[in-house]
Amino acid sequence: MKNIKTYLVGGAVRDQLLGLPIKDRDWVVTGATPADLLQQGFKPVGSDFPVFLHPQTGEEYALARTERKTAQGYHGFQFHTAADVTLEQDLARRDLTINAMAQDTNGILIDPYGGQAAVQQRLLRHVSTAFAEDPVRILRVARFAARFAPLGFQIASETQQLMCDMVAAGEVNALVPERVWQETVRALAEPAPERFFEVLRGCGALQVLFPELDRLFGVPQPAKYHPEIDCGIHTLMVLQQAVKLSSAPEVRFAALTHDLGKGLTPQTILPSHHGHELISRQLTTQLCERLKIPNRFRELAEHVAEQHGRIHKALELQPKTVLKVLESTDAFRKPERFEQLLIACEADARGRTGFESRPYPQAGHFRQALTACQQVAVQAVIQDGFQGANIKEELHRRRIEAIKQIQRNLDIHSQESHIGNRA
Repeated sequence: MKNIKTYLVGGAVRDQLLGLPIKDRDWVVTGATPADLLQQGFKPVGSDFPVFLHPQTGEEYALARTERKTAQGYHGFQFHTAADVTLEQDLARRDLTINAMAQDTNGILIDPYGGQAAVQQRLLRHVSTAFAEDPVRILRVARFAARFAPLGFQIASETQQLMCDMVAAGEVNALVPERVWQETVRALAEPAPERFFEVLRGCGALQVLFPELDRLFGVPQPAKYHPEIDCGIHTLMVLQQAVKLSSAPEVRFAALTHDLGKGLTPQTILPSHHGHELISRQLTTQLCERLKIPNRFRELAEHVAEQHGRIHKALELQPKTVLKVLESTDAFRKPERFEQLLIACEADARGRTGFESRPYPQAGHFRQALTACQQVAVQAVIQDGFQGANIKEELHRRRIEAIKQIQRNLDIHSQESHIGNRA
C-alpha cells in the first residue's frame, strides 16, 4: 500500500502565519508517481517536472522533487522526482525559509528550516547555500522585500552577503531579459517597489541589470528644486509617489525611468541637467528594447521622459506649445494614456523632499486644454466650408483658440483671487 501524502506549501503557509489573505494554494505530493495522480484524474501541466492540476479545484499539485546544478544560469538545473523524495528534501530546494514551510492535512505546521522564526523576526533568509545556484533568486528576494517592506521585513545579513557574492561571480549576467522583466513588473505592483531597486543596488545587481538607473545615484541636482539632491534618491521618491497616485504598473515604470538622462549629464554643467529629457527618452527606449518590455510600458515611459519638463511648465506655456504637447503625445486618440502621463508627472513633482503634498495644478491645466480641444468638432469645420488641407489648419487654429480661452479664464481667476486676498 502506497503512503501518499499531500501538503500545503509555500506562500499560502507563509501568508497564513502573517495574517494575510491567501491568493493561491500550492501543494506537494510525496510517495506518489505521475501515474498515481493521473489515475485520480489530475491533469499534467509541467514540462520540466511533474506538476498537475486538481480535477475539481484547478490548484497545482507537484510531486516532491530535488534539483541539482549542472550549468551556469537559472536554466542549468537537473530535477529528480520519485516516490522516495521526502517533503524535507523538497522544501530544502526553496529560496527563502519563509517559503520553505508546509502544512499537513490536519493543519500541523512542518518547518524544518526555521521559516516561522523568520516570519516572527521579519527576516528574508535563504534556506541553504544552494540559493547561490539560481540568480533568479536575487530578483525574488528583492521582490519579496518590496512586498513585505510595510511589515518591516529586512534581508538577513548572511543572505545579503551571499547575493553580493553571486553578483561578483557573474551569475546575474546569465539572466535572460524576459525573466528580469517578469520579476520587475511583478515588483512594480508591490506596495513598496522602490525596495526592489534598493535591494538590487545593495548587492551590485542594479549595475548589471539596470545600469541606466544605477548611474543616477551620486549625481547631484540643484538643491533649490531638489532638496534631496541625489538623482537616484529622487527617482525612488518619484516611484513612491507614483504608488500613491496609481496602481498601474505602466505609470510606476514611467516614474522610474523619467530622468535616466541625468546619469549622463557632463560634469562641467552639474548640478544643472539642461536637455536631459531627450536623452532620458533615448535611454528609456534602449532599456525597453534590451529587456523586451511591452510597448504599452515603453510608449508611456518615452512620452513621460521627453515631456515632463514641458508639463511642469504648463502654466507658462504658449497655447501653441500646449497643443504641440497634446499632439506629440497622441492625446486625442489615446486620452487614457495621456492621463497616465499627467499622473507620472505629478509623481515627479511630488517626489522631492518637502514637496510631497504640494498641489500640482499643471495636470489640471492640461486636462482642461485636452477637454477644450476635444470639443472642437471636425464636422463643424467642414460645415463651415473648409476643404482639404485647410480643414487641418482650421482645426489647429480653433484648438489653439480654445486653449487661449482657458488661459484667459485662468488669468481672470488669478486676478480675482489676488483681489480677494488683498481684501
